[in-house]
Amino acid sequence: MNILVLNGSPRKNGNTAALVSAFLEGAAEKHHNITVIPVCSKHISGCLACEYCHTKGNGVCIQKDDMQEIYPLLSEAEMIVLASPVYYHSFTGQLQCAINRIYALDKPKNLKKAALILSSGSDKVYDGAVYEYENSFLDYLNLENMGIFTAFDKQNKSEEKLDELRAFGRSL
Repeated sequence: MNILVLNGSPRKNGNTAALVSAFLEGAAEKHHNITVIPVCSKHISGCLACEYCHTKGNGVCIQKDDMQEIYPLLSEAEMIVLASPVYYHSFTGQLQCAINRIYALDKPKNLKKAALILSSGSDKVYDGAVYEYENSFLDYLNLENMGIFTAFDKQNKSEEKLDELRAFGRSL
């Protein structure tokens, strides 16, 4: 299966990266084709709402930034994993820009499954991100929810939590 991970963390070796790495270890054991995009190291602007992509652009965004590298991966992906630290009850701004720009493709043709990985310092901050994932992202794209994985405080890099993500990757 082609899996695309959009990692919304600005920290290369932070908690979200550790959770994503554990997931990758498990999924690699099943020989999935996995691509991780560190969206915070990319130049991805927010959607302009110009509708070029749905009028003159034939599904191509008018903006020529690093999202152009991600569109072909989205078109081939069968599963997408959104990974983010939780900032003010939702995804990082950089990940939110990438999510919003998926609009240009409308509904990627091969995309059937999704999962969510969230990291935070507190266990009472996930509601905004989970709501958007379940009620907007999954519903609009008609994706099967493969799971929501959260870690907070000392759970973030704990072997128990990392093993949970490895097992999830192996289960696909």
